[in-house]
Amino acid sequence: MSRQVIATPHAPAAVGPYSQAIAANGFVFVSGQLGLVPETKQFAGETVAAQTEQALQNIAAILEAAGTDLAHVVKVTVYLADIATFKEMNEVYSAFFPTQPPARAAFAVRDLPLGALVEIEAIAVLPA
Repeated sequence: MSRQVIATPHAPAAVGPYSQAIAANGFVFVSGQLGLVPETKQFAGETVAAQTEQALQNIAAILEAAGTDLAHVVKVTVYLADIATFKEMNEVYSAFFPTQPPARAAFAVRDLPLGALVEIEAIAVLPA
């Protein structure tokens, strides 16, 4: 099995003992990303929309560092602090996956790290 740690300064550093992503056997497994701005380590805003957009930008940066992109994402999991914000998240999310979106699950959880409103993880394939 091939396994490579993926790290980029264009996404926030891990806030615990995990990697931003791991590439293994043709896949890239991106750890859950919060809506933190890499340069400031602060949330991009106080809305689910702002944090969703930043989380997806962070995922895009990590995927780029791995040699792939959002078009190669096959599965996404979205964790929301409040399921009532699903529509707000979905509006932003759809702009990042306008055609042939990946498989996805989205659900509410009790709490998210650092008091985030949304956390998003993704699995992508590496281009052949």
